[in-house]
Amino acid sequence: MPDVFVNYRTGDEESVATMIARELTQRFGGERIFFASNSIELGHRFPAELARAVEECEALLAVIGPRWAEVRGPDGRPALEAEQDWTRREIQTALERGILVIPVLVGKATRIDRAVLPDDMRELADCQYRRFDHRNAESDLTALGDALARLLPELGAADRDADGTRERAEAKSRKKSAKDAGHTRMRTRDVEQRVRGGIGNLNGDLSGTFVNEPQGPVNTGRGHQYNAPHFQGDNTGVQFTAGDNNGTVHQRFERERRRSDDGR
Repeated sequence: MPDVFVNYRTGDEESVATMIARELTQRFGGERIFFASNSIELGHRFPAELARAVEECEALLAVIGPRWAEVRGPDGRPALEAEQDWTRREIQTALERGILVIPVLVGKATRIDRAVLPDDMRELADCQYRRFDHRNAESDLTALGDALARLLPELGAADRDADGTRERAEAKSRKKSAKDAGHTRMRTRDVEQRVRGGIGNLNGDLSGTFVNEPQGPVNTGRGHQYNAPHFQGDNTGVQFTAGDNNGTVHQRFERERRRSDDGR
């Protein structure tokens, strides 16, 4: 019984489907990967073989390229609209049976628009997808195999690259931990800088207005505020308001009264 069924449309990136099937076959074994041109023996009835393989698989990979919805059938209409279109029937069967369906978007293919799908296939637009780029073929194929080995335990048990899979998973975990730690440090520094800066908003869960080391009275309530500081030296002691003060701020600046014995 195959674990993975590779679904594709003739005329749209079938070469990528071949690459995927070959890579997965080498890694997990031919009996676990179904690819029509390789898996159906001579003389066998392909409609029955296709239906059986879809019904028994654990996951279906729908290889979708830029022309996937545009390829036309013998009647000139989009092949996707034909109820007997095998690409459509395979995906439809997998969705109806609750089988894991993973769209593999190739090249410049975009996420499937629900509007172009028949009613019985629209769930395909909601399935989380993976991307395949010809320029990153090797790494994308490896990542796809790693994902399948993780999602399908029986397939993972047959993984001929189990050691590599484990090492890549550990490296990815370390990278994520380092990234999270770096992000935390950046947020901490940002908060510290903002606190030192005086009035502003705190990042993270703490938010609101704060005043750092005020040099005079601060009104954070409502109403008028009257301040009468003295200018002295470098004019320190300028007063200000913060918070939700909705009144008028009045300030009166005076020079410090000179002593009476100045003579003036």
